[in-house]
Amino acid sequence: MATYKAPLRDMRFVLYEMMQGETLSALPGYEEFTRDLIDPVLDEAAKVCEEVLFPLNRSGDEEGCHFENGVVRTPKGFREAYALFRDGGWTSIACDPAYGGQGLPKAVNVLVEEMICSANLSFGMYPGLSHGAYVALHAYGSDALKDAYLPKMVDGTWSGTMCLTEPHCGTDLGLLRTKAEPQADGTYKITGNKIFISAGEHDMADNIVHLVLARLPDAPKGVKGISLFLVPKFLVREDGSMGPRNGVSCGAIEHKMGIKASATCVLNFDESTGWLVGSPHKGMQAMFAMMNTERLSVGIQGLGLAEASYQGAVSYARERLQGRSLSGVKHPDKPADPIIVHPDIRRMLLTQRAYIEGSRALGVWAARSLDFAKHHPDADEKSRAEDFVALVTPVVKALLTDLAFEATNLGMQVYGGHGFIREHGMEQYVRDCRISQIYEGTNGVQALDLVGRKMPAHAGRYLRSVFHPISAYIEARMENAALAEFVEPLAKTFTRLQQATAQVARAGMAKPDEAGAAASDYLRLLGLTVLAYLWARMAETSLARLEAPGEDHDGFYRAKLGTARFFMQRLLPQTSGLFQAVMAGGRTMMDFDEAAF
Repeated sequence: MATYKAPLRDMRFVLYEMMQGETLSALPGYEEFTRDLIDPVLDEAAKVCEEVLFPLNRSGDEEGCHFENGVVRTPKGFREAYALFRDGGWTSIACDPAYGGQGLPKAVNVLVEEMICSANLSFGMYPGLSHGAYVALHAYGSDALKDAYLPKMVDGTWSGTMCLTEPHCGTDLGLLRTKAEPQADGTYKITGNKIFISAGEHDMADNIVHLVLARLPDAPKGVKGISLFLVPKFLVREDGSMGPRNGVSCGAIEHKMGIKASATCVLNFDESTGWLVGSPHKGMQAMFAMMNTERLSVGIQGLGLAEASYQGAVSYARERLQGRSLSGVKHPDKPADPIIVHPDIRRMLLTQRAYIEGSRALGVWAARSLDFAKHHPDADEKSRAEDFVALVTPVVKALLTDLAFEATNLGMQVYGGHGFIREHGMEQYVRDCRISQIYEGTNGVQALDLVGRKMPAHAGRYLRSVFHPISAYIEARMENAALAEFVEPLAKTFTRLQQATAQVARAGMAKPDEAGAAASDYLRLLGLTVLAYLWARMAETSLARLEAPGEDHDGFYRAKLGTARFFMQRLLPQTSGLFQAVMAGGRTMMDFDEAAF
């Protein structure tokens, strides 16, 4: 059966031992967030996820959402769980205290997000989308809009959505047709249809605040003519009380492969009353604030599902008796050995583990950089953090979800035939994980963003935010014999990454299709190099702890070191193939006759 226990030990290792989480309290605005405060938050989040959300995961998947006469009902238990979640303050932990939030560092919030996604991704979609809407409104909304809507969104009484996609346009938002007609009172009438709107209609919040992309009558063509509007499900009176229903309705909910307890809606806007967010024709600027938040969160969704799958697979591998060890009987008192003795089972479990723990380190690094970008008093540190976040956002989204899909499939494979049936819960993780590679911009689009926008930006300045720390780390430790088994493979991979970067830059300038053909392989090459750097650091930390008597009473650091070795020797070598693919260019793709497909 599927099982979940929050991996607090590893989370604290990454936060405190890897990323110096205790120093967050030195940042302006974070003074109170010492370990004495952060640890109880993580403990309580684990309790809520394990005891409240996880028990609803399978039942929510099997029941799904119900749609009748424009009304969406979430599965049994979801409303009660959301009320507990909201009353516990979990919707507000990463929000501005000026609007009732708790203002926790993003580096802490990302760990809470992971736990929620492991326990019940469908449930997590509801507050997750609300937080993305909060981010955009907080950054670009007028004071009047923020005062009217943010307190209720922060406390979870109201939820939020992002409404981008239309039936004829997804990635190419320049094609959208939803219209916004100015009114004499300063509002706008919004008319159009949006699809794939997560949490677009449900029964857990009193109001739903939609952020909608639409065109003004004088809008220029393309993405430069898109504006952003706030359109509530129920209008709000001047005194803050709920007014009449607005002209927005749910036309249908999608029947999906996974995340079935998350309502994915078709929304119809029929002269809905809306308010402009930000400046006219600048909607994409505001929406990207939300989308970038969501892209990082989607990477964490993948990580959370991979962790849950791994835990289920380990539990099953310890219990399932099948065959005997190739090197001799390990459990003579049993009719067969547990499958965890078999090399291929260990290969799958260690692959899951290595990807998960590396991804967790990268996710917290990105989150801590967001904290630095927002709060660090030094302008140079803020700039470096901003550059790093800009570069790794598509990497976190794409790499973590690609690795998670591999990991959840491996978790199902460990179960064999039992993994393919619902009873054990492993196939749900595969189905739920699959969407993470698609929404918030497909992973192919993330790769194009990396090579087409982020890599050449400011003459390669963003790349330096990753390349410089890796280069400095290698140079400082190349002579350290104890670290050679970790630093040397990192150095070789980093050299290949540098060569591939130069190749993509040269070829892409002459022929854009060349950069496009290399994009996905390059993103994975870059991402795995970053994971190798993080694994080298984790190994170094673990070696230091193992030298101190009594530091490894639970075997944590020995296991960390063993996982680091597995990553370097069994997973990192794939970068050689990725390098060869990047250097091969795009002729085999682009010269292929279209008619032959």
